Amino acid sequence: VPELRALIGEVAAEQLERSGSDDPRGVSAALRVCFTRLMKSEKKFFVDQLNMLVKRISQEGKDTSGSNGDLLLRLHSQYPGDIGCFTIYFLNLVRLEPGEAMFLGANEPHAYLHGDCVECMACSDNTVRAGLTPKFIDVLTLCEMLNYTPAPSSSKIFPATQSQLDPSVYLYDPPVPDFAIMRIETPASIKLYLVSAVDSASILLVIQGTAVGTSTAAASEMTLRRGSVLFISANESISLHLSSPDGMLLFRACCLL
Repeated sequence: VPELRALIGEVAAEQLERSGSDDPRGVSAALRVCFTRLMKSEKKFFVDQLNMLVKRISQEGKDTSGSNGDLLLRLHSQYPGDIGCFTIYFLNLVRLEPGEAMFLGANEPHAYLHGDCVECMACSDNTVRAGLTPKFIDVLTLCEMLNYTPAPSSSKIFPATQSQLDPSVYLYDPPVPDFAIMRIETPASIKLYLVSAVDSASILLVIQGTAVGTSTAAASEMTLRRGSVLFISANESISLHLSSPDGMLLFRACCLL
């Protein structure tokens, strides 16, 4: 992408090109230099280069895959003149199918582009933005804190495992102890379902279906429908009396101690 190369400069671009896959430290160092040069570029300069890129892609016609043209044009229409339009060339484009999940470690840049998802994160003391936003971008902090270790997009996706104790539960267990997600799918044939107690507090989100919930901690019955959010105390179970003809789909965020 010549417009990006102009922004980061020949020296940084050649450093990245010379860094081989057998030298992960060299690749990370080169990525850091290139990304930092991009983020620190003068606004007028990167806006001019972005406009040149958009014009070139618009004139190239159908095959713009070399510059990820379709995505670039879509993002530029949503955030014209935004530095984040160039960051797509540092990231993997990941398409998640229904039921799939991905894990992002601390300090990994990411952007949600389209669709709906359930996101769970550990307690965090910061959110540092990199672009595609009208909000403030702390460039120095951003460039210092990022993890520049490259990885294929396939390594980020992990499947759910069906519970041996409850066939309605599918567990997304990331490689950190901070949190886990349960996908609970109950068929229409089930009219009474018990949300089991776990050792930590948890949050229950209703995506599909209706039910009336009862628990020892609640003073009265709770009507649950699409969009309902329920806090469940540690070691508390919830009885759901289902009334939906299509069953229910729930997501539960918790910490499996």
